[in-house]
Amino acid sequence: QVQLVESGGGLVQAGGSLGLSCAASGRIFSINTMGWYRQAPGKQRELVASIFSGGSTQYADSVKGRFAISRDNAKNTVYLQMNTLKPEDTAVYYCNADVRTLMGRVDAYWGQGTQVTVSS
Repeated sequence: QVQLVESGGGLVQAGGSLGLSCAASGRIFSINTMGWYRQAPGKQRELVASIFSGGSTQYADSVKGRFAISRDNAKNTVYLQMNTLKPEDTAVYYCNADVRTLMGRVDAYWGQGTQVTVSS
C-alpha cells in the first residue's frame, strides 16, 4: 500500500506565507504527477498546482505568481510554498500522487488533508 502524509498548514493573516509538504511512502516503484488540491466549504475540490516527474509545473490561475510547487524525488515528497495568502485561499488542502507500485499498478493516492485558514 501507499500512504501520503501531509504536514504544514494552519492559521495565517492575509498577506502571510505558509508551506505544506507531503511525503509518500510504501510499496512505491515510481511517482509520476504529484499535486495539491483544495476544497473550501460548499465548493468542489479544485486543482491548485501540479508537478510532473520531469519537473514541469502547472498552476490554477488564482494562485499563479503566489504559490510555488516543488518536489524531491529522492524523498518522494512534494511541497507547496504559499505566499501573499488571501482569505479566499482558505480551504482544506489535499496532496495527490499518481503512483506506480511495486506490483505494477498505477493508482492515484490522496493525503488526509490539512486545513489552511487565512484571516482578513
